[in-house]
Amino acid sequence: MTALTSLHHARRAAGGPAAAAATTPYTLLSCSMSLDGYLDDASERRLLLSNGADFDRIDAVRAECDAILVGAHTVRRDNPRLLVRSARRRQQRLARGLAASPMKVTVTAGGDLDPSGRFFTCGKVEKLVYCATPALPRTRARLGRVATVVDAGDPVDLAWVTADLRARGVERLMVEGGGTVHTQFLTAGLADELQLVIAPLFVGDSRAPRFVHDGGFPWNPDRRATLAEVQQLGDVVLLRYALSERYPAGAA
Repeated sequence: MTALTSLHHARRAAGGPAAAAATTPYTLLSCSMSLDGYLDDASERRLLLSNGADFDRIDAVRAECDAILVGAHTVRRDNPRLLVRSARRRQQRLARGLAASPMKVTVTAGGDLDPSGRFFTCGKVEKLVYCATPALPRTRARLGRVATVVDAGDPVDLAWVTADLRARGVERLMVEGGGTVHTQFLTAGLADELQLVIAPLFVGDSRAPRFVHDGGFPWNPDRRATLAEVQQLGDVVLLRYALSERYPAGAA
């Protein structure tokens, strides 16, 4: 058993939900999808599922978080900046003694990430790469100049990742996808809140990426999630679900 695995087991043995609340950030998942549940279409061009009003809402949510996490596939496909766009919101963060934008976080099994991508080069904020143990040496060689590369177990242990983020001072974590990461957070019961935006269109192509993949989800026909808010934003609708007893900590 590795030291990392031993630490994870020790944290799990320390207690139940109350202990988890004390050792993990408040975690909200943010996603925009089509009426038939797709995150994108199957083309090379990125499908925009939000509108201006929702992009501004997302920017406001980002500004209130300590870290934003996306999967490595999202970093490769979308080349995201993951920065707060509003100058006013950036100034407000700076006035509070924070970086202009939240810490950027990704998780990877193989470390196949481009150090010249916008995730790494945009914004004077901390970047963390949680990497599977077997790929750690080559990932540090590739990305060590532009990010802090952390051993996250084999395979990557998201429960340990969230506990490590909390130990680094992250109290509020925003997870922006993609589908694999959303599935992993939800099936592991690591999400406190889901902010799901529905766009008024169909993709109709099973080759396209879906919001979540197959898995054993805690919310099912016998345990329905709690719908906490519905908000229309132009031609899209925001559905906000409370997924844990910690939800009021993230309420607007």
